Amino acid sequence: MFFRKKQQLTPARIILIGFALLILAGAVLLTMPISTRDGQGASFFDALFTATSATCVTGLVVQDTAQYWSGFGQAVIIVLIQIGGMGVVTVAVAISMLAGRRIGLKERWVMQESISAPQVGGIVRRTRFILAAMLLLEGAGALLLASRFCPEMGLRGIWYAVFHAISSFCNAGFDLMGAAGTPFVSLTGYVGDPLVNLTVMGLIILGGIGFLTWGDVRQHRWHLRAYCLQSKLVLVTTAALILVPALFFFCYEFQLPRWDGLTLGEKILGSLFQAVTPRTAGYNTVDLTQLSGPTRMIITLLMLVGGAPGSTAGGFKVTTLAVFLLAARAVFRRQEDLQSFGRRLPIDTLQNAAAILMAYVGLFLLGGLAISCVEGVALDAALFETASAIGTVGLTLGLTPELGGVSRIILIFLMYFGRVGGLTLIYAVLPDSGAVPAQLPQERITVG
Repeated sequence: MFFRKKQQLTPARIILIGFALLILAGAVLLTMPISTRDGQGASFFDALFTATSATCVTGLVVQDTAQYWSGFGQAVIIVLIQIGGMGVVTVAVAISMLAGRRIGLKERWVMQESISAPQVGGIVRRTRFILAAMLLLEGAGALLLASRFCPEMGLRGIWYAVFHAISSFCNAGFDLMGAAGTPFVSLTGYVGDPLVNLTVMGLIILGGIGFLTWGDVRQHRWHLRAYCLQSKLVLVTTAALILVPALFFFCYEFQLPRWDGLTLGEKILGSLFQAVTPRTAGYNTVDLTQLSGPTRMIITLLMLVGGAPGSTAGGFKVTTLAVFLLAARAVFRRQEDLQSFGRRLPIDTLQNAAAILMAYVGLFLLGGLAISCVEGVALDAALFETASAIGTVGLTLGLTPELGGVSRIILIFLMYFGRVGGLTLIYAVLPDSGAVPAQLPQERITVG
């Protein structure tokens, strides 16, 4: 009976269950005395929140990672980040491949759903490429960061470099920079360091553009015209979401008197970094509580937009935003079809994008309203935290560690939803209604 039920699990449900089991396993490990510096072990609720944040590559924390968790606890967190970033199914298939086990059609089907591959064919070869690229990029990032951290910290700098390279590439945002009396500082001590800034930003972007885009880059190199439409939209939209906010931050935010202490170079790096990190990464090099209202609003909106499909990033995808922008352009031009780069998009793409956007925005607003009411905090601060959670970003105004149990449960759900994906959760939970037997009469309504 159990075998028959297992065989009936859809890829969406397998992904959903896989992430849930990984979170629970991580939470149990983090409650062990060996996981905390005081030897007492974390409460299950703190462990569950941390395990969810790590597995969903978010970065929101209720305890400072460096000061509260022991070396074993930090190792558990980084393993959860690595598995969560690459995807539970990807890691499971990789282990099977290393063990010499044959990958069946069922596993290939689930793998296709997990990494948003266009087809089942070549899925094993694509998985090998993903793992090799991941090890190469994280290794290169760790070496670059070690060249900065080791002179400052000695051998401990190696662990810091590996931890932050994995956390950056997986768009997690966990850091080990907290110290006694100054927890939750993120990378504010490196605001003017080009090596740390550029390495972390590079890893964040590479992890967030998606495995399909990697494949296009490997196959076609600089022949951008040969890229598939999804890769083109991912690269163009990602570039716009980084450059436009960075320009605003430099021209407006960092010209305010409060930032007069920063040099020109620090302002440039700070502008770029604060534009990149809301793309589900969660690091910051300046004190976010000092940012102006307009800048906070822009960062809140940026946090809702995640990376590419099949990437290490969460949130609703850049392709979802691109489809809506294309739909708006089609309306303005009075075109019936969504067109881009000489291609036409099917109508179901717009329907899926609408459903995803409605789900993310609705949960973002409802979660913010609920936390604001329960905790009695300002609505904009609550919305900042919920955007960070559902976008799996990890940026915070310092509110998360102060939240009560109900608000933390809300954030846990939002982080889980943001990582597994809107459609994955919807398909897993709602039953298939089947095909409509006949077309219903059509009637127009007025919108606008």
